[in-house]
Amino acid sequence: MTLAATLPAVILSEATLAKLPANVKRPAYDRSACGVGIVHLGIGAFHRCHMAVYTDDALTRTSGDWRILGVSLRNRTISDQLNPQDGLYTVVVKDSGQASSRVIGSVAGVLFAPDDPAAVVAAMGNADTRIISLTITEKGYCIDPATGQLNLQHPDIVHDLAHPATPRSAVGYLVAALALRQAQGAGPVTILTCDNLPSNGRVVERIVRSFAALTHPVLDSWISENTAFPCSMVDRIVPAMEQRDVELLAMRQGMMDRAALQTEPFTQWVIEDQFAADRPAWESVGALLVEDVEFFEVAKLRMLNGSHSALAYLGFLAGCRFVHEAMAIAPLREFADHLIGNEAAASLAPPSGANLDDYRARLLHRYENSALPHRTYQIAMDGSQKIPQRLLGTVRHHLKHDGPISACSLAVAAWMRYVMAVDEQGNPIEVQDPLAGRLKSLADQAGQDPTALVQAFLGLNEIFGADLPHNQRLRDELVHWLGHLLQHGALQTVKHFSRLAAAHFPSNFNAVENVDEYRNF
Repeated sequence: MTLAATLPAVILSEATLAKLPANVKRPAYDRSACGVGIVHLGIGAFHRCHMAVYTDDALTRTSGDWRILGVSLRNRTISDQLNPQDGLYTVVVKDSGQASSRVIGSVAGVLFAPDDPAAVVAAMGNADTRIISLTITEKGYCIDPATGQLNLQHPDIVHDLAHPATPRSAVGYLVAALALRQAQGAGPVTILTCDNLPSNGRVVERIVRSFAALTHPVLDSWISENTAFPCSMVDRIVPAMEQRDVELLAMRQGMMDRAALQTEPFTQWVIEDQFAADRPAWESVGALLVEDVEFFEVAKLRMLNGSHSALAYLGFLAGCRFVHEAMAIAPLREFADHLIGNEAAASLAPPSGANLDDYRARLLHRYENSALPHRTYQIAMDGSQKIPQRLLGTVRHHLKHDGPISACSLAVAAWMRYVMAVDEQGNPIEVQDPLAGRLKSLADQAGQDPTALVQAFLGLNEIFGADLPHNQRLRDELVHWLGHLLQHGALQTVKHFSRLAAAHFPSNFNAVENVDEYRNF
């Protein structure tokens, strides 16, 4: 008999919540007494393991009308999973050798936007909604990476400009809701983005006001006076939950939870304390409210996200399905440690009290968590949208200050090798990227010539901007490392890198005094 044949018929819901095993933590507040105060666009796994958990904790501590109405802009699956469960779902926190489960009650339900765009706009425009939050990934903002401005040629933006009452894009929904709030006198609102974009609040404000100027010209002054766009930095690893894990959880809990998620113990949320109206007491449950999040977001993008992407591309090419498998290979672990410390951290100016060496160690520990398999393929998705923020910021800093770029260059070269869409055994890679077709075409035209490949990829100004393609030092590094990857493969290339790094760099980046030792090796 298969496991699926023995699964419980009962599903998690408000009616069955009390039947959970005693060791499963559940909401310690009256959900029915807490109204909706937040509408969240992009209610995927990350949001439900991050902001929704902070909000659940805040409701436990202070109660209040702060439950979340989720909106799915693209995928019906989440609404189909959560709505029959009254918005309830289990979060399993896994660390090496141990796990704990809790049910989150902060989500009131989910709207699937394409079914009823007007209902989504109405919910965002409701006076009870004081916060509109977003987790839509980099590509959801419809930004031209080369300029940082709203991409007016994006198909969704073209549609929304022509049909502002029935939007498809997140910015189209935001502007429609703000126009409704202005018309109805619904009061001020905070638009809080939780995506990995530098100065993410400023980015959202810029694209919202750009779109509004084209569709609702009289809205701009109202936005200035009634809308806040705080920046934020978020961090928690949330790998996909395999179907077998969902089934095993159902057997343990005695009921099915098709929306169950898994995550790590670590969580971090830094928010610029700039709100247009009231908000949950997130700072009482671990969030950090600050005047300026720039250092925290840049540190996270360069140290964590940059090394994570590097491990994904190199690990995948080396045959590692999961990050923890890559970390079990000494040269890959050493490479990640080197990139984090000797390049990413070395590009930062930490404020007083910030311990980058401690953060470096915590990142490595998180990557090694074998209880939480995080697929390299999943992390490798949408690289053209991620590389500029995660790796090229570090590169630009060190090019300006004559610092080290070899590790970041190898990581970018690994991305170039990955998007060639053929692995080291000659098998096709199904590259998930908005530019996948264009990247494959460039690679096919250039063949196996690393110089031609680098020349072609550097021509993508939406990724590399107008400056980097003309930097000979970066070009030479990329040609060298891509050539090594093509000739020797990822694992041998990283071993070669580790030998060179060991000969030129001390183990602790804080001890480096001679800047010349940071240069190319």
